[in-house]
Amino acid sequence: MSLLFETIRIAGGEVQNLAFHEDRLNRSRRVLFGTGDSVSLSEFITVPPGMKDGIYRCRVIFDSEIRNVEFTAYEAAVIRCLKAVDAGSLEYEHKYLDRSRFAMLREQQKEDDILMTRHGFVTDVTFANIVFYDGRRWLTPDTPLLEGTMRELLLRGGLISEARVRVEDLGRFSHFRLINAMLGFEAPVLPVSCII
Repeated sequence: MSLLFETIRIAGGEVQNLAFHEDRLNRSRRVLFGTGDSVSLSEFITVPPGMKDGIYRCRVIFDSEIRNVEFTAYEAAVIRCLKAVDAGSLEYEHKYLDRSRFAMLREQQKEDDILMTRHGFVTDVTFANIVFYDGRRWLTPDTPLLEGTMRELLLRGGLISEARVRVEDLGRFSHFRLINAMLGFEAPVLPVSCII
């Protein structure tokens, strides 16, 4: 079985949203490997002294156990347009290190990333959840491939709400944002017309 990973934001030397990452990591360990214990990520993550200023990415690689913890400087991907692509029966309930299925879907596309759909419903892009603005509220599809930690944080905080979003509904939104552990609600706002 493939390894899994968590990407955790380090800002100003502080680990962000650790409880949400621990919950998802331990849920995956239970479901996929039958573990009965819970891992406390704070025991494995020590921010290096040279990473006390700025934004860094911590990647925790695991299966039934923590296998590696890596730190790298963070550079946000520049997204100008998305291509809506039918992902077919793709399942991605757990955050697998092997992302070759996403690479195959992106292979023929010239756009910056793809907006995946399944059975006519909008899901995610390859590296983030998506939220849409309808003029009053920010809504995220209730059919994500992966329930991201930032998505969960924003839902619990009431900044976004879940909604059923069909491909044909995209025209009723004016803008969108991409959110993930590294991109919070301060992520750039883009017009829905950027989705082709």
